[in-house]
Amino acid sequence: MGKFLVEGRRTLCGRVSINGAKNSALKLMVAALLGQGSFKLKNVPSITDVETMAGVLRALGVHVHFASGHLQLDVSSVQGQTPEALVKSMRASVQVMGPLLARLGRVEVARPGGCNIGSRPLDIHLAGFEQMGATIEVRGDTFVARAPRLHGADITFRYPSVGATENIMMAATMAKGETIIRNAAREPEIIDIQDFLNGMGAKIKGAGTPVITIQGVTELGATDFSVVPDRIEAGTYLLAFLITGGSGTVEGVVPEHLTPLLDLLESMGAGVEIGEREVSVVSPAHLEPFKVATGPYPGFPTDMQPQVVALATQARGRSVLTEAVFDRRFGYTLELSKLGARIRPNTSAVIVEGATPLYGANLVAGDLRGGAALMLGALAAEGQSTICGVEHIDRGYEAMEKRLEDLGAKVSRVVD
Repeated sequence: MGKFLVEGRRTLCGRVSINGAKNSALKLMVAALLGQGSFKLKNVPSITDVETMAGVLRALGVHVHFASGHLQLDVSSVQGQTPEALVKSMRASVQVMGPLLARLGRVEVARPGGCNIGSRPLDIHLAGFEQMGATIEVRGDTFVARAPRLHGADITFRYPSVGATENIMMAATMAKGETIIRNAAREPEIIDIQDFLNGMGAKIKGAGTPVITIQGVTELGATDFSVVPDRIEAGTYLLAFLITGGSGTVEGVVPEHLTPLLDLLESMGAGVEIGEREVSVVSPAHLEPFKVATGPYPGFPTDMQPQVVALATQARGRSVLTEAVFDRRFGYTLELSKLGARIRPNTSAVIVEGATPLYGANLVAGDLRGGAALMLGALAAEGQSTICGVEHIDRGYEAMEKRLEDLGAKVSRVVD
């Protein structure tokens, strides 16, 4: 446990290299459970969620070695019961259900935890498994799923859930026959998992579109793979440049994955320059207000919602951001208000009146992306801010304080 001390009102400039995507790396680690042999994953971020998932895999019998962005996994021996404490600390742990059902025919998983940002029901996952022949039993806070062998099915999701798309896709790789997922999520991380599984010997096509088709195979091997760049980390640093009136470049990115955010930044008056593997921004004399709504990819990402609200405090006029994915993602707005921000959240939207001078305050991060928004607000505020709850930020941002200091910020970590 610890906190960040932030001295605000320092203009950020420079270049920052972006790590591999948290939301891909965690799922690739789980997908390896379907294979045999040794895997090497590159561009893996050194964040606590990766450490937690490594703990889950070790408890399942996987040998894990992680150093300097390189993760080695040996999945020769796998068992089917996950550690309750680890699963409850991270929602992505539920993704072991699909691979273990396919490989072992049985899996027992504690009800997952993670950020408290709204209801994220597992019914889409469970209904998909049942269509594939699994039986699901609920024992208190534990799910027990069984299937001697899964069979293919034609599954239509009521909502393009990222987690359910990944879970069913992984389960279907070794199911008997063909599985079709309709209304599938289209995020870049879904394509990453398809490419990874196909490298292991799976037969999947359609990732990145609403329809994914999987032909089941009897066994999968191992592969080496490099994780796609983290579009949310990239977006957060682009906003850090703009909220401090600076300019800078994120490098090692896939620019088209950032299109919804870059379109918004250009509408606010920011200068945006796109290269082959990098994006640069330049702050305008004045940021303009905006109206935007979150939505499934290729819509505006919900994981950038809190950070963009922080930026809106420095735009001239009224900005409105509508949240259409999660129903409780505005808790961080009370903390931003401590800095002097004028924010009015309601059930589904946030209204921000700007531009507002911000002043240092004592803040508490309650979730990962909300914590990133508090960091952005503190960077723009006059004086010193204290951010507690940094364990939430550490879940998705590698050494954030050091990377910001390299760009000209003054941020230090105090460990209790």
